[in-house]
Amino acid sequence: MDFETLRASRYWETTPLEEMNRAQWEALCDGCALCCLVKLECEDTGEVDYTRVICPWSDPGTGRCTDYPNRHVNVPECVPLTLERVREFHWLPPTCAYRLLHEGRPLPDWHPLISGRPESVHEAGIGVGNYDPVPLTAEIDLEDFIIELKRHTG
Repeated sequence: MDFETLRASRYWETTPLEEMNRAQWEALCDGCALCCLVKLECEDTGEVDYTRVICPWSDPGTGRCTDYPNRHVNVPECVPLTLERVREFHWLPPTCAYRLLHEGRPLPDWHPLISGRPESVHEAGIGVGNYDPVPLTAEIDLEDFIIELKRHTG
């Protein structure tokens, strides 16, 4: 099923996450690439801070992995997003479609399934490119690159 057919069906409004097929599930990804940013988790509180340091396999221009089929091999820390993990990944961005739908909230107007345009994510200031991402290197002190994510979901 192609993107336009999926979009026209508005499946996300009637199909629970657990009943979505692979194409529906994948189409939920808005291409923000925020999940590709390196995160720091406080051991004491569990609080997660995002940095503007990005995975070397992520393309900030497209918001997509440059080797998606092998992402878990290339970056062992890259974990597949499954229904079970949506429930347990408290670090998903507040604008993430998987998180929003899991929480019973609607997709925002800028989501490509609503707008019909992938660039609407970045125009809304949500995409990783809006955070001036820097590549991950051994010399980087991650704490110097902590950012606050935009929370615009409407």
